[in-house]
Order: sequence, then C-alpha cells, then structure tokens
Amino acid sequence: MNTKLSQRLGRFSFDRSLLSWLIAIILLFAGWMYLQANPQHNPLAPLDLDDPPGLAMSSKLSSITQNRGACRAALAHSGVNFRRLPATGDGPCALLDRTQLSQSYLAPSASTMTCPVAAGLEIWVRHGLQQAAQQHMGADVATIEHIGTVNCRRMNNRRSGPWSEHATGNAIDIRSFVLSDGRRVNVEGGWDDPETSGFLKAARDAACLSFRTVLSPDYNAAHTDHFHLDQGTRWNIVCR
Repeated sequence: MNTKLSQRLGRFSFDRSLLSWLIAIILLFAGWMYLQANPQHNPLAPLDLDDPPGLAMSSKLSSITQNRGACRAALAHSGVNFRRLPATGDGPCALLDRTQLSQSYLAPSASTMTCPVAAGLEIWVRHGLQQAAQQHMGADVATIEHIGTVNCRRMNNRRSGPWSEHATGNAIDIRSFVLSDGRRVNVEGGWDDPETSGFLKAARDAACLSFRTVLSPDYNAAHTDHFHLDQGTRWNIVCR
C-alpha cells in the first residue's frame, strides 16, 4: 500500500472516530436537556408531586421510602397540608412515621399514615383519579372514603406470617368515592356495574403509578369491597 493511500485511510479513520465522539456528546447533551425539561423521568431529580408520574416514579418512591425527610420536603414543596406526629408503639407495629394529612378530600379526615402513602395519595389525586372521574363519570371526586390506615395485624388477619403494611400505617384501604354531583361510587358492587366499572378500573390503574402495591376486586375475594394501596417493599410493584 502506497504512502498517500495509507495517509488517507488514517485520516478517514480519525475523522470517523471524531464524528462518533461528536454524535455521542450531542446525544448526551440532548438527553440531559430532555431530563431537565422532564424531571419526572429523571431518577436523580427529587420527587415533585406536581410532576406527572414518569419513568423514574418507581425509583423515586423507593427513595422517599428510605428517606422520610425527602418525602416530607416533597409534601411541603407541593403545598400539601400535613402534620408530623411523634412516633409511638414498638415491635412490628411501631409507628415511626406518623404523617397526618389535612386534605379535605379524605373521610374520615385527619387520618395518620406514613409519608410515602400520603405522597402516593397526592400524586394519585392530582394526576390520575380526577382525570378518571372526569372521563368516565363527568364529575370530580369530592371525597375519598377509606376504611383505615393503621391496624396492628398480620397479612390477611392470620395468626402467623408476614405483618401487614397496615401494622405500621404504610397502607390505606379505599371503600368508595363521593363525586362533586353527590353520587357515591362504591368499590363493592360498582366494580362490575357498567355505569361505574370504567371509572373504578381507571382509578385502580392510575393508583398503580404512585403506589408500590395496589390490590382490587381483581386480586381476591378479600378485596371485593375496597382498594388496598401501600408503599411496602416486599414486592417489586404489584398492580391487580
């Protein structure tokens, strides 16, 4: 191979390598700009309840579960009215994270739960539940009626086995929804009712974006009358 041809091939190889680096830098910069504009997809960005659920939601839920200070900061930053109550109890039913929401949409009001559950509720209401109600029922959700958050018991009320997320207030059971026009939609009976099933199933699906575990009438007979929502880490996201 003559010298001139070798020089040309070497220059071509160098130019192609430089072009590859330039393309990589441009793509990295474009990706960084996209994440800056869409923090819901950025796992390094702190959780903001005003952001819609994105690709990074799962990692952000895990983050606030491990860092309750970051969770409370997210609530405060997003304008959520809440109180941090002193820890109480001990053993498997110790309530170390007692967050009391003052939101008007909950009944009974002023219930205590963990901060991650409170954050999940806010994300659900802001970015999924209301949209489901408007689309399927033509009204807003005025009240979420629940049947408890804290209950010192094992899963399925068994005498042995894993403790329920309710034991530490890390779950909430939703029984029904009262709409802005006065209609009440019960999970029991409403799940298979053609007039309300679309709303309830859309509400369930939306909850799966902000809770690590969501159980509905599709799961088993024990959940025919309510949705179970929790932020436990024993499973890697369950939505049924």
